[in-house]
Amino acid sequence: MTDRLPHEKGFHISWDQIHRDARALAWRLDGKGPDAGGWRAVVAITRGGMAPAMIVARELDIRTVDTISVKSYHSGGGAADQRREAEVLKHPDAEIMGDGTGILIVDDLVDTGKTLELVREMYPKAHFAAVYAKPAGKPMVDSFITEVSQDTWIFFPWDMALQYVQPFRGTD
Repeated sequence: MTDRLPHEKGFHISWDQIHRDARALAWRLDGKGPDAGGWRAVVAITRGGMAPAMIVARELDIRTVDTISVKSYHSGGGAADQRREAEVLKHPDAEIMGDGTGILIVDDLVDTGKTLELVREMYPKAHFAAVYAKPAGKPMVDSFITEVSQDTWIFFPWDMALQYVQPFRGTD
């Protein structure tokens, strides 16, 4: 058995797949809002939640869309990628948000749940949805579509470029 780096246990998501999964999330959320089944607004957790939130908003005909920007990683690639204390860089419109009632907060992935924990403290009555969920973060999300193992690295289409990859078992 070959030892793998953590990022080599990858789950590659195409644009088509994220679109299908975000639509499935919208179908799951349809009619579940507190306002006769409707939602007042969608808030994307940036940056990863923007594409799924846009698709959910379109599918559910929600015209009010906002963002909350939360930074919880230092990105540098490889060992430089480290978690840090989650920090809100940009808040959504306070008049829209209130305590979160009728607000659908969407992210691409709930990993450890630290980002959603911070946002949930701010908007306790919002509904939290993610397209993908890892076991450690699942308790922080109300709805999700696909669960992956905690040690799986998800490669989203906005993070990738097409390039040649060496075969897993050598080059002969």
